[in-house]
Amino acid sequence: MGVIVVGVDGSEGSRTALRWAINEARLRGATVSAVAAWQFPTYAYTGVAVAPPTVEMEQAAREALAEAVRDEVAAVAGEASDVEITEVVLEGPSAATLIEASRGADLLVVGSRGYGGFRGLLLGSVSHQVSSHAHCPVVVVPHSAEDDE
Repeated sequence: MGVIVVGVDGSEGSRTALRWAINEARLRGATVSAVAAWQFPTYAYTGVAVAPPTVEMEQAAREALAEAVRDEVAAVAGEASDVEITEVVLEGPSAATLIEASRGADLLVVGSRGYGGFRGLLLGSVSHQVSSHAHCPVVVVPHSAEDDE
């Protein structure tokens, strides 16, 4: 049995990728690892002091994202009890985190567009980076116009 890692960010593109990953896992007899990455923004303004996040802030952010990922998986998977799905929340930039999560995986699945800033790109920055640097084959699930509705 193998492992399919799928990036989850709450966007319709990532929901489409999660659906695809679950269906593929069913065909392969694999498990799905739904991975969400997070990080506090960094500020590079000269002369502006920004206090680093507290341990409590980090814990609250991690717990909130873990709950959001659980809800997302439940909404997409429904009653897909024939596929084992684990939710993973990791701190770090999305692309680097997914690339690291691909170590030992059989497949990495991402949507073609998520909540990145360059909406008009045909291939988002995360999908472009992971397709170039992942440690396993990558599937980029295309975005469709229906995803925006």
